[in-house]
Amino acid sequence: MKKILTTLFTPVIQKHWVADMAFAVMRFICGMLLSIDFGSGKFGMPWTPPGQNLQLFEVAAWFPEDVAAYGGIFALAPVFFAWMGAFSEAVGGLFLALGLKTRVASFLIACTMLVAIFLQKWGQGTWGMLPAMGFLWIAIYHLYLGSGRFGLDYLITKKINSKNESL
Repeated sequence: MKKILTTLFTPVIQKHWVADMAFAVMRFICGMLLSIDFGSGKFGMPWTPPGQNLQLFEVAAWFPEDVAAYGGIFALAPVFFAWMGAFSEAVGGLFLALGLKTRVASFLIACTMLVAIFLQKWGQGTWGMLPAMGFLWIAIYHLYLGSGRFGLDYLITKKINSKNESL
């Protein structure tokens, strides 16, 4: 189990630090946009606009209704799926930006963006799907790469590996 967790959180390091920096900049910008602009309107965060009247980690009342309209499994548990989608955008976006549990956050974001593309934005054409597609691609890159050397995952795994070597 420890080996699986170590593999899950150890980032892929690029040959040149500039490549890691480029991925980190994209990861940070997309994570912050996802969290601040897209997620906080649906999910109560400290930076959620006061007009939303959302408590911390509360889902906006309108969002489960939208999720239920997707039908299928989403209609069976709309509050759960609304909470998971809003959480993946608001908290997952923040984790992505910081490079913390990057692969887990990327997986949640990728799932949310696939739902957004195929169940919410599909009929709106390419321009309507473009934001979700962009977040999906960033999530896919970081699902494979992890945080790179400019993220909290790198610092945490470096510390854990140095402790293991000293034992």
